Amino acid sequence: MIDITADLVHALISEQFPEWDGLPIAPVARQGWDNRTFRLGDRLSVRLPSAEGYVAGIGKEDRCLPILAEHLPLPVPTPVATGRPAAGYPFPWSVRRWIPGDVLESVANVDRIGVARDLGGFLTALRGIPTKQGPACGRHSCFRGCHPSVYSDDVEYALDKLGHLVDVAACRAVWASALTSAWPFPPTWFHGDLAVGNLITADGKLSAVIDFGTCGVGDPACDLVMAWTYFVGDERKVFREAVGLPDDTWRRARGWALWKALITMPNSDPEGIQSRILTHVLADPVIE
Repeated sequence: MIDITADLVHALISEQFPEWDGLPIAPVARQGWDNRTFRLGDRLSVRLPSAEGYVAGIGKEDRCLPILAEHLPLPVPTPVATGRPAAGYPFPWSVRRWIPGDVLESVANVDRIGVARDLGGFLTALRGIPTKQGPACGRHSCFRGCHPSVYSDDVEYALDKLGHLVDVAACRAVWASALTSAWPFPPTWFHGDLAVGNLITADGKLSAVIDFGTCGVGDPACDLVMAWTYFVGDERKVFREAVGLPDDTWRRARGWALWKALITMPNSDPEGIQSRILTHVLADPVIE
């Protein structure tokens, strides 16, 4: 990983966008693995890939976000400018509009039923956007939007490694069910990484969606995993109703949630988060 600091961002801005030179620069409080994000003044942000494997996501977002923003009911971080490699930083990078608010994972007092309803409505609107200019799912989307069977080897490897720590038979049954259908309609837009760190809230309500680096066009089942990773009880029912997709899509979505929990548990689940998600996946298929 490259050491991406505020000083580096200042050097890049100063050289390539002198009109913003002098604006304060500060890292955002919570960072993902793929990119580093910094505030640039009050109205802008700077997003920089942390490694070569994430570079394609920056260019894709800069192309796709203006298209999506025209149709979506919630704000997304639309690009303002694209920077080139310089100052010892080897990758292109992006300047976007800053979206105020707090990520969902950091907020305790939130209208969870409202979030379920609004997120479902957001996904419905996303699926309705014309796909002509959208990138077909594949390696750039980490195979989100593809059939979940692309990760069958990962599931088997994780089950072998976890052994007695999980109910292997139950996991295999969920996975087998996920593989029995495929998306029977024309490909639609998907986000690809809907998680609590990529949803912005304001005043306890869902207010924006960020991080479209794995977006694309394909099967939208991968976007439903919040049913198990965040929502509980009636929230799941509200989310399902708002999404408006058939049972076989939810079975594939359940498979996506299972896959992510299994591959994460062996080496990086110190707080037991993925173990709890796996319990939800096995106990509640979200299918009446």
